[in-house]
Amino acid sequence: MSQPRPIPRLLGSLLLVTAAALSGAVASGPAAASGADSAATVRPLGQIVPAPASAEPGGAPYTLTAGTTIRTDASPEAHAVAERLAEVLRPSTGYALPITTRPAARSISLRLSAGESALGDEGYRLRSAPGGLTITAHRPAGLFHGVQTLRQLLPAAIEADSPRGGPWQVAGGTITDVPRYAHRGAMLDVSRHFLTVEQVKRYIDHLALYKINTLHLHLSDDQGWRIAIDSWPRLATYGGSTQVGGGPGGHYTKAQYKEIVRYASSRYLEVVPEIDMPGHTNAALASYAELNCDGVAPPLYTGTAVGFSSLCVRKELTYDFVDDVIREVAALTPGRYIHIGGDEAHSTSHEDYVAFMNRVQPIVAKYGKTVIGWHQLTGASPQKGALAQYWGLDGTSQAEKARVAEAAKNGTGLILSPADRVYLDMKYDKNTELGLAWAGYVEVRRSYDWDPGTYLPGAPASAVRGVEAPLWTETVSTDAHIDKMAFPRLPGVAELGWSPASTHDWDTYKVRLAAQGPRLSALGIDFYRSPQVPWPAR
Repeated sequence: MSQPRPIPRLLGSLLLVTAAALSGAVASGPAAASGADSAATVRPLGQIVPAPASAEPGGAPYTLTAGTTIRTDASPEAHAVAERLAEVLRPSTGYALPITTRPAARSISLRLSAGESALGDEGYRLRSAPGGLTITAHRPAGLFHGVQTLRQLLPAAIEADSPRGGPWQVAGGTITDVPRYAHRGAMLDVSRHFLTVEQVKRYIDHLALYKINTLHLHLSDDQGWRIAIDSWPRLATYGGSTQVGGGPGGHYTKAQYKEIVRYASSRYLEVVPEIDMPGHTNAALASYAELNCDGVAPPLYTGTAVGFSSLCVRKELTYDFVDDVIREVAALTPGRYIHIGGDEAHSTSHEDYVAFMNRVQPIVAKYGKTVIGWHQLTGASPQKGALAQYWGLDGTSQAEKARVAEAAKNGTGLILSPADRVYLDMKYDKNTELGLAWAGYVEVRRSYDWDPGTYLPGAPASAVRGVEAPLWTETVSTDAHIDKMAFPRLPGVAELGWSPASTHDWDTYKVRLAAQGPRLSALGIDFYRSPQVPWPAR
């Protein structure tokens, strides 16, 4: 996907001082320096995550009052974004905030403009002044992202679910913003531990605040099959009946899955379903004996070891099975992609792996979707347009990196998910209660302090489609677990995907991240208080 034209921008280090000229409106002293947030503080215009492409401070702030209206154009898309904004603002302010198409003084205006093509599909422009605040975008997704910026420019208490005192002010000036990469993703593993529809929706809401635009759902693995397939019903009813450590497991009905897709779409996230194959398939093999080469179904599995299972590559029934599953999942998924896994197929010979991928990729295309696979796909022959998701480490062999880079040179797009950088299930340090450490400890700085454009030696920067932060769930099963492992690393990954490379600077980022602390708390997110970040005093 082509990137929007670059827009002139300030360096990230300037973003922290953009409100210095605001006639005394900006707090000073230790609290402000540490990122503290109070209703009396006007947040500097660039003090958001992800960092904007350009922030130009100027003039007095805009104030949200009881008389404020939210004005939109006549498009249903703009009206829907206005509804999302009102849902956030009404509980904490106590204001009515009616949505209207009529002009009104000091309103918040949301505008779609055909003349703003330079903003691309997801960019926006936000102008704040005493007389009103306007967000303009070329496409509805940009309007939605602009609203997330507005949320972050308001005091953290705006996220509360009951009235707070205000005042509700936004620094004066203009933000013009477009994303660096088209793919900014988060993967949620619902196979090892099943997560309910409400848990997934909650995570979607938190992803949207940081302009993540892709939710990759890992729907099948050795420990559980999580999506109903009518033509193979035991996949869900039996293969989905357990999870890591035992317990009841669960699965999504087709209606529930469609509700997740709908909810994500309303927050401008595209859902990418993953059906992992030919390995990571014990739940399927346990559900149907005929999928096994010997015709004997293994027992259900509740452990965490990997690499032992494989579909029977040389059975024609295997491809009937794959066709049925892909057909039904594709019919439920309006997005462009289906992820076919392909990692850790240690029980599949290289010859069989290549043969399997050569059979399966055309099935995905047959149902109108594009293939994504873990980077082991590059050991076969990725189809034209396929994306490879790289999950290797800094220490991964040069030969493996070179193979992926060569595929990228030949047209395979890359999604970067290096495990020792952005796997959200890795422990922060040796004292972290949750998570694993096979890729090493991943503190907040390590997760943020790398450049996707230059990360993989030999891979052209133009091949990089974006970044994605996976959250595997061997040790994760509750909202509290998700919160602790995803935050505060996830906002940094979002920034790597959205912000210009020129803004990536740990010393300025950690101050902007610290300012997110009160907002995360207001949202009920019990995040990890990394000692690397100067969090404000509680």
